[in-house]
Amino acid sequence: MELKTKPIDDDFWLPAAFAENQAGYMIWPQRPDNWRNGGKPAQRVFTQLAGILAQREPITMLVNESQYKNAKSMLPESVQVIEMSSDDAFIKDTGPFYVVNKQGDIRVVDFNFNAWGGLVDGLYFPWAKDNELAIKMADLDRLDYYRCSRVLESCSVMSDGEGTLYTTEDVILSESRNPSPSKEEAEKVFHDYFGIKKVVWLKEGFFLDEVGGDIDNMLNIIRPGEVVLSWTDDQSDPMYAICRRAETILKATTDARGRSIIIHRMQLPAKQLLSEEEANGVDPINGMLPRVAGQRLPATYVNYIATDHMIVIPEFNDPQDEIARKQLASLYPERKIVGFPAREVLTGGGGLHTIVLSVPGKQTGGLR
Repeated sequence: MELKTKPIDDDFWLPAAFAENQAGYMIWPQRPDNWRNGGKPAQRVFTQLAGILAQREPITMLVNESQYKNAKSMLPESVQVIEMSSDDAFIKDTGPFYVVNKQGDIRVVDFNFNAWGGLVDGLYFPWAKDNELAIKMADLDRLDYYRCSRVLESCSVMSDGEGTLYTTEDVILSESRNPSPSKEEAEKVFHDYFGIKKVVWLKEGFFLDEVGGDIDNMLNIIRPGEVVLSWTDDQSDPMYAICRRAETILKATTDARGRSIIIHRMQLPAKQLLSEEEANGVDPINGMLPRVAGQRLPATYVNYIATDHMIVIPEFNDPQDEIARKQLASLYPERKIVGFPAREVLTGGGGLHTIVLSVPGKQTGGLR
C-alpha cells in the first residue's frame, strides 16, 4: 500500500549496509548491448555469486520471461527464481530503498530511475521496466511503500544507520538526473526519507565511472565513524588527486554524532582496461554507451558486499587482492572474507556492490 506520509514522520530510517540483513535479491543479466556474448559469461558469474550468498541467507533471482528456463536450469536449488521484468541487472540502483524502525518493521521507498541520466547522458532507453521494480518488489513482499519523485539510486549514497550519509556532488547535483538540483534540496530529501542529519559531500567519484561517480566506488562504511577509502600512490593516475581530495574532506568533517571519521586507505589494483575481445563481444544497439577496447574500468576493493556473516570482496587477479583480503579481515574480524572475481561485472559497467540488494533484518538503536 502506498503511504501518504514520509518515513521521517513515522520514525523510519535508512539502515547501514553493514547492519543485519535477512535476505538478498539479484537480477539475471542478459542485455547484449551491455553484457558481452549475449550475457552468457555474466550469467555464469551471477550463478556462482548467488550460490555463495545462498549458503547463509535466502537469495532470490529476478528473471525476465525470456530467460526464465535458462536461469532456472543454471542456478542452484538454494536460489529462488521469480519472473519479473527488468531492463538490466543492477538491482542496487533499480530496486527499492528499504527503511526500518525500532520495532523491526520494514517499508520501501520508491524513487524515480532514469538510467543514470535520462536522454542526456543515461546508459540506455527505455528504462520503464527498471523504474517499476521498487513497487513490484514491495508488492511481492507485501511491504508498504513511500514514493518520491526525485531520481536517486542506492549506489549514490551510503548511510551509517545513525544519521550520517556519504555521497558525491558529481551524482546528486547532476542536472541529467534532477532539474536544478541543489545541496539544500537534496539534504531535505535525505532527511525526510532516510532520517539523515548530516551529509558528507565528496566532490567527485571514481575516474571515468560511467554512471557519473557513485560513492560506492570511493568508500564503504565499516561502522559508524569509520570508512575504507579507495587510494593510489601512483601520481600519474587521475585517481591520485581524487582520492586525496576525498580524504581531505573526510578529515575536515565529523559525522552526525560528532565523531571524527577514521579512514583506512585501500590501495587500488593495477588499472583494469577493457580488452578488444571483451569490447567486441558487446552488441552496439539500444543506445548503450559504447564499449571501447582500452577503456578503463572502475576497479576498486571498496565496492564489496557486506552480509551478516561474510564480506565478498572483488578480486582482479592482481597481487593487491591478497593484501586487500587481509586488510578487510582485520577490519571485520567477526566475518568471513570471501574473494570473488569481479572482471565480468566490471565489463558490464558495475561492481559487486551494484548487483546485490540486501533486505535489512531487525535493527537496534535508531536515530532518536
